[in-house]
Amino acid sequence: MIDKVQKALQEASLYLKEQAGSFSGTARDKAYQLIDDWLAVFPKLENYGLRMNSCALSAAISPALEVEMLGDHQQFPPERLDEIIQEIKTDTALLSVFKTIRTTYNIHRKINPILNEPLIVKIKVRLSPEIKVYVGEPLIE
Repeated sequence: MIDKVQKALQEASLYLKEQAGSFSGTARDKAYQLIDDWLAVFPKLENYGLRMNSCALSAAISPALEVEMLGDHQQFPPERLDEIIQEIKTDTALLSVFKTIRTTYNIHRKINPILNEPLIVKIKVRLSPEIKVYVGEPLIE
């Protein structure tokens, strides 16, 4: 009886390992596809005045691409941000970046009207992309 239980547990364990491997492979493929899609976005961001400062790739079960871009505040007054957002309203990735920049500026202006240089936009592309916008250089990350 114990042998049968052990055998059933071993078979279940093997099945779970196979499924986990299949899932992680699928997730990894999706993450790399998302990264590949975003590679077309970065040159567009550079055309709008953000320049790439650094780029890193994390190779793991869930890979990620992390890009830091720098910009000048003078290039992104509220009116210009509104124009850009109207120009790119069908490009979801670009739209998310510029809406995040606009929202960050709006929040920052409520706290402090002085914009410390530089404008830093950090984008982490993974299964759930993350965009961070800094006004001024962060001391702790």
